[in-house]
Amino acid sequence: MRTLLVADMHLSSDTPEINQGFYRYLEHTAKGADALYILGDLFDAWIGDDLLDTPHPLAAVAREVIIRLRQLSSEGTTVHFLHGNRDFLIGERFISECQASLLPESQEVELQGVPAVILHGDSLCTKDDAYMAFREQSRSPEWQAQILSLPLEQRVELAKSLRMQSGDANASKADAIMDVTHEEVVALMERFGVTTMIHGHTHRPKVHDLTVEDVPAKRFVLGDWDSQHGWDVIIESTPDRHAMPVLRQFALNSPP
Repeated sequence: MRTLLVADMHLSSDTPEINQGFYRYLEHTAKGADALYILGDLFDAWIGDDLLDTPHPLAAVAREVIIRLRQLSSEGTTVHFLHGNRDFLIGERFISECQASLLPESQEVELQGVPAVILHGDSLCTKDDAYMAFREQSRSPEWQAQILSLPLEQRVELAKSLRMQSGDANASKADAIMDVTHEEVVALMERFGVTTMIHGHTHRPKVHDLTVEDVPAKRFVLGDWDSQHGWDVIIESTPDRHAMPVLRQFALNSPP
């Protein structure tokens, strides 16, 4: 019995090594798992599901992802998505074609008997006022409808502009501002009544020990994938062993 969680692959037409590494991970590591959770930023940018009807370079990557996730799902692995800060415009069409399910931004789940809250993680970065303001705007159905009504070419340019602005802004921000706010972490875990949290977004892979309502707790932070390595969290249960999440880094050319 095995459940896997990944985040921050940032797939694009400019990341062939990561793309192939992710396909290899689906074929070798995720095959036979009970569930695969993708906790946001599967793609480096997503400008609308109608991209799939175009010759845009990212469309070819997306169609390959769909084929492979649909195959994984058809073989019995349940596939779940959460939106990230780069691919929050992924819609029902893409999810449906993957034979997957789209979860709310913060979701309580039971992972091989381990109660946990899972999320992308950007909602926890509350000290970054500028980003939180953009996040509130960009999650608005009205704003999204307005953006999706633009011609595809304009959306492509908008995505490029937003990525550049984000990079420029982040270069001048203190590390603490871009990391999660501890009080938000604890409050969310208290709200869901769990002692395990798993998220991505910050690109700072680590297992953090903390206390939630006087009980020891853990926060698992998934790393972002690069041309050499990927990251996941695995929860595996056996008849003689209690399931516990494990954070792993692995080589893309030989996934576990």
